[in-house]
Order: sequence, then C-alpha cells, then structure tokens
Amino acid sequence: MINREDKYQVKAKNGVVDFGIFMHDHRVRMSENRGYGSDGDVNRVPSYPFAGEWLDDMNTKTVFLDTATVDYGDLDFASLEKTGPLVKYDVTLPEQMQARLRGAAVAVTNKCVFDEGLMRACPALRLIAVTATGYNNIDIDAASRLGIAVANVPGYSTSSVAQFTLACILALATRLVDYDAAARDGRWTRSLIYTLGTWPTFELEGKVLGVMGMGAIGSEVARLAGAFGMRIIALGREGVKYDGGWERVGLNDLAERSDFICIHLPLSPMSRGIIGAEFLSRMKRTAFVVNMARGPIVDQAALNQALRSGRIAGAALDVLEEEPPPEDEPLLSAPNCIITPHIAWASVESRRRLVEEVATNIAAFLRGEARNRVT
Repeated sequence: MINREDKYQVKAKNGVVDFGIFMHDHRVRMSENRGYGSDGDVNRVPSYPFAGEWLDDMNTKTVFLDTATVDYGDLDFASLEKTGPLVKYDVTLPEQMQARLRGAAVAVTNKCVFDEGLMRACPALRLIAVTATGYNNIDIDAASRLGIAVANVPGYSTSSVAQFTLACILALATRLVDYDAAARDGRWTRSLIYTLGTWPTFELEGKVLGVMGMGAIGSEVARLAGAFGMRIIALGREGVKYDGGWERVGLNDLAERSDFICIHLPLSPMSRGIIGAEFLSRMKRTAFVVNMARGPIVDQAALNQALRSGRIAGAALDVLEEEPPPEDEPLLSAPNCIITPHIAWASVESRRRLVEEVATNIAAFLRGEARNRVT
C-alpha cells in the first residue's frame, strides 16, 4: 500500500526522469541502457576489491527504497530479510534518499536515481541491488570510482514478457478489445442478427512475425508464435553470423515483409527512433507494431500519424516515451492501438523470481562473491 504522503509519479521522456509530488518537480539526467530484451552477463566482473574491515563491522543493513514498484500486496520478502536487517519504503522521493540510506550497506531499488553526489553522501553504502535488468538510473562510472558494487537481475521476466507479447498479437488479430467493448456498450444488444461482424478478424497461421532483438525474450516470442504457425524473420546486420536458425534480414526487408513487428531491443543511440516515419511507410497497410521494450525506440508522433491515416493497421504498446503519459498523449486515442501501463514484465511469478534473485545477489556480495555484477 502506498501511503498518501509518499504518493508520487515518475515521468520519463528523452532520457530524463521527473519525480513529482504535488507541486514539486525534480529532474535527473540518465544514461541510455538496456531494457526487457537485453541479455545480461551474469559474471562480467570476475572479482571485487571487498572491504574486509566493513565485513568485520557486520553491517548488513539493507534499505529497499521503492517496494511499491515490485510488490502489489502479493510478495514475501523473507529471502531479503535473511540477508540482514531490512528496512522497506513503498516509495522514496529524491530528497528523502540520503536520510533513508544513512548507515545502510545495501540499497535495493527499481527506479530511484543514484548520482555521484548521493553516493558520496552515503559512505556506508557498498552495494546497489537493482530490482530490474536495466540500470540506467545509476551513475555506473561514479559507482565504480567510489567502490560501490551494482548488481542487476537479467532474464527474470522472459516468460512474462513473451506471454504478454503473444496476448497482444492475439488481441490485435481478433479485435478482442473492440468486440468486448461492443458487447458491453449495447452495440451487440442492438444487432439485428445474432452476432457482430464490424471488425474482420484473421488467423495467425502463415503470417510473418518480424522480431527486432532476438535475445532471450525475442527468441521465446518466436517459439510461441511458431506454435501458431507464424513464419519468423529477425533483424540482422550484414556480415554478422547468428545462431538460432532464424532467417535474418535488414531493416527495410523486415518492415516490408512482416505482418507483425515485435520490438525487444535495448534502448541505445542506434535503436532510439528506429521505428520512425520511413520504417512505417515501408510496412504493409495490414501490418502491426508491437513494442514491449522501451518507448523511445518508436517515434510516437510518426506512429500516431500512421495509425490515424491508415498507413498501418494497428499497434500494441506496453511502453511509452513518457511514463506515465500525459492526459493529452495522442496515442491514447489513436485507432486500434492497445496501450498498457508498462506491465508486461510483472506477472506474480516474474516478480517473485526478481525478489529471490536480488536476495541471492545480496547474499553473494556479503560472501565476497561477484554475481550479476555491473560494477
């Protein structure tokens, strides 16, 4: 439960995160980073210069700054409590972080921003355990210079995101959202026949799925889509040898051949805006865009125009450039555009795995071992 005094919003646009409470607004620049579709390297850091004197002090206090981002009233934090004293906050505003981290050896967070100034102001801090795969809310270079380890959790949401992706593809193919609304708002009741045929539907068998980002999630989406008889092609780069057996094509071919474009790329300077006006202009008029990765990968203005002009048939978006979106976001009223609030990752099983992995990361660190380490 989020306390009234802690109620807040997080808005992200063009790499900037706004934390707002009532009339206050705080802006922090964040670096680009990976999203759902990235593949984590479990042991990129082979060793860590561990502070032996800190271990001798037995300071294992952990502060979880934003439990509301992962706990919807259905999680158990017993595994975290086993690593040492645990203090939990539903949400933490930027101006509250230093005080709440005072004396803590371990900080656990999903979206709280750690810049160099904050880390310098927390001399006891030895580990930032991120409850996510992406860690663009942390100044990694500064953490490394200050001897603060950072650990993330790769791969925990693969099944959840892949399942959600297929649900969106099926909803678009069947016009599920529209027919549900028509049954509830009286249009079916007023029909002169037993059914409604307002929106023609189609089968997935034989349709082409173009996957952008054939990592763990993209590969699982391809496997599930194959069960429906879809043909799979994947974005590739010329001269690069790939495993997996999927047909690799260039960006233009992917746009022109696909009936569904599924995005599972990390956000980077190369991927930012890759789905823009030119890409959309090459797509079939019967094709769809499905983005489960990061909002800025899609040029939202171009997508909005393509949807309203009939340039493409529809879209499903679990992420937007600004989250939560403003009330006047044009895509919220765009035709045949399913929008969900960045929830594809958040099945209860996925969130349980996440908490268990974070606890294991912390326990490994306290033993002087490197696990899922970024620094």
